[in-house]
Amino acid sequence: MDPLYLSLLVGLLVTGMAMAVALALIGRQDDLKVGERLDLLIGRRASKDSSADMLLKQALSEVDKKNLLDKLTPEAFNLTKVIEQADANVKPSALFGAALVMMAVGLVVGYVTVNAYVAPVMGAVFFTVPFAWLFWKRSSRLKKFAGQLPEGMELIARALRAGHSLAAGLHVVAEEMPQPIAKEFGRVYEEQNLGITLDDALKNLTERVPNLDLRFFVTSVAIQRQTGGDLAEILDRIGYVIRERYKILGQVKALTAEGRLSGIVLIGLPIFLFLLMLWMRPDYIRMLWTEDMGIKMSISAVVLMVIGAYSIQKIIDIKV
Repeated sequence: MDPLYLSLLVGLLVTGMAMAVALALIGRQDDLKVGERLDLLIGRRASKDSSADMLLKQALSEVDKKNLLDKLTPEAFNLTKVIEQADANVKPSALFGAALVMMAVGLVVGYVTVNAYVAPVMGAVFFTVPFAWLFWKRSSRLKKFAGQLPEGMELIARALRAGHSLAAGLHVVAEEMPQPIAKEFGRVYEEQNLGITLDDALKNLTERVPNLDLRFFVTSVAIQRQTGGDLAEILDRIGYVIRERYKILGQVKALTAEGRLSGIVLIGLPIFLFLLMLWMRPDYIRMLWTEDMGIKMSISAVVLMVIGAYSIQKIIDIKV
């Protein structure tokens, strides 16, 4: 590669990264300035980790002016809900900008270290890294919440038996249990303190946390508030069912481990061999995207791999 072209490419890459960081910092500084003005108006400084402060920041983010990167972010990549579920302190525009920067890095690395054919593949892989991190963080947080939910419902049931109200039981969970369930239940408690009905606050909780067991809890609370009954006993039974279901789910995962591993090998092996040949002998497989027959074979292979992956997923995905 010509050193002049390489220097220009590196310069553009550094400039793009600097612009992305500057745009993200500008948006962050605007949020801080608005928060400081509100603190002067109300005469106090709320805790950074409090639910009320979190609700205030969300309201400010909805009315805040968009920066340049916000305007350039496509509407199809609206990841606000996913970011909220992952509890990631990042804007969708900043995430998309980081993905563009990572794609530029992948293009440069692939072109310089391997060849021009590998560069687009490396760019596509690097582009998905920020989004993969976001969805991994979301999945980990939701799994942790699901594991804490039975204990949280049992804690609410004990609070109800002690004579406290349901809202007080939610506050006990927010105070006594770790994250993320403490933050979510604390937000429900703060919402109903701010005037939102408890049913609407719980409904908002199910939208933030897509968990089937949580929907059972919210539905049981709604029915009990309309028809009456012993809510503490209902919560104990729901917690017991959730614990037993997790035991069965663990057994199912152990029995289907071989199928999952076989699916990973069968799907990953062709991709690994393709990338290996693309690196070692790109001329050998160039016909796959230059010849008509090669294009048809490539499309057929991708379609068959997708069908195979879906079939394996349906076989090992046993609902409990």
